[in-house]
Amino acid sequence: MYLEHYRLREPPFALTPDTGFFFSHASHQEALNVLLVALRSGEGFIKIVGEVGTGKTLLCRMLLNTLGPDFVTCYVPDPLLTPSALRLAVAEELGIHCARNIGQHGLLKRIHERLIGLADEGKQVVLCLDEAQSLPDDSLESLRLLTNLETEKFKLLQVVLFGQPELDRRLARPALRQLRQRITFAHSLQPLDRAGAEGYVRHRLQTAGHQGPALFTPRALAKLHRSSGGYPRLLNILCHKALLAAYGTGAAAVGTPHVRRAIQDSVHPGTRSWFPISERIVRAAGLALALTAGIGLYVWRGAVP
Repeated sequence: MYLEHYRLREPPFALTPDTGFFFSHASHQEALNVLLVALRSGEGFIKIVGEVGTGKTLLCRMLLNTLGPDFVTCYVPDPLLTPSALRLAVAEELGIHCARNIGQHGLLKRIHERLIGLADEGKQVVLCLDEAQSLPDDSLESLRLLTNLETEKFKLLQVVLFGQPELDRRLARPALRQLRQRITFAHSLQPLDRAGAEGYVRHRLQTAGHQGPALFTPRALAKLHRSSGGYPRLLNILCHKALLAAYGTGAAAVGTPHVRRAIQDSVHPGTRSWFPISERIVRAAGLALALTAGIGLYVWRGAVP
């Protein structure tokens, strides 16, 4: 709706994790560096923890795109899997074709053979699991057992867990102490500070094709940071809505009134606060859709000639 008005090639604040928009802020770049060093060192388990909306999925995809040809990567985005289903998902990611009714012993044997074959080719295998805090305990334990597959010199399978802080609380339980002791590298993603948030907004606008004068006023950027808490996904939601509000008034730039309207459109009815963070991010797509009905109606009513 506002792309042509602001001379943008593509939506700058889409909620999908597009690696072309990756912003190398200190926390995220440090996390990526930790991952690359740990994986190239052949570590068994690596853990990345961050609140909802801090950019874990985008970081995961950036990692998958950054690893060179010496790596074979497996990606499991939905961890709500039983141990047998998880092993089957790993097998499929490794290109192993087997019957759905294959026994677990036979499946493990096929996985082991495939991992040894890849090792003989000089390949390192990395398994990335998103939303790892949702993995059942027995599936987490099956992951640990999978990493027991090794040669005399190195692990045949390395695992990267991306999860919310609940993952740390789960791993602190005695039942998972063996897995916890296997984690040799860990990093915690932090929200963006004010300078980081402002740089993030400008970076996404430039990546989307914006040139010329600043599209967000300094006060608008400051309010965006305060209101979002520095969480990238919340910044995306608010920036998108603020751009729509500014477009609806024919403004050349986004000011604080447009940010206020975006915030009002995102606040839980009858309250002055955001949804609890886990709930509001899960509902992010719904909020964006509500925007079209809210601010879109505002535009339709004649705010734009």
